[in-house]
Amino acid sequence: MPDGFQVPVLPLEAAPLTSSRAAIVVLAAVIEHDGRFFVTRRLEGTHLSGYWEFPGGKCEPGESHDTCLRRELTEELGVDADVGEEIVVTEHAYPDRTVRLHFRRCRLIGEPQPLLGQEVRWVTRVEMRDLPFPEADQALIAILTST
Repeated sequence: MPDGFQVPVLPLEAAPLTSSRAAIVVLAAVIEHDGRFFVTRRLEGTHLSGYWEFPGGKCEPGESHDTCLRRELTEELGVDADVGEEIVVTEHAYPDRTVRLHFRRCRLIGEPQPLLGQEVRWVTRVEMRDLPFPEADQALIAILTST
């Protein structure tokens, strides 16, 4: 987001709960630099393979959200991060699982490297509109591309 821009925060209560099964808690980093956002492509053979996403992953039992996101960024990209405020929380039921996705603003410390062999890109808001993102990401995509 541009410096000084305030992204509205949509609390979980504002997001419709779509399933009665236990949700998998997932953290995702919203990383912006010079008007571009850092996104990664899900690997072949994984859930939602081929879709673009904001980097992050599942929160382990007892793990704080900050610790989870920093761990995931280290494992996937070989970088540390300053984890900032939560932008939006959304919950989505896929046929095989329900995810509760917490998007947090982050600033990378270091240069990201695709340690898992995943494709990575810096994209503008306009470019983001044309990439396939999972359904669970659509609330955030709408916020980011509405400015």
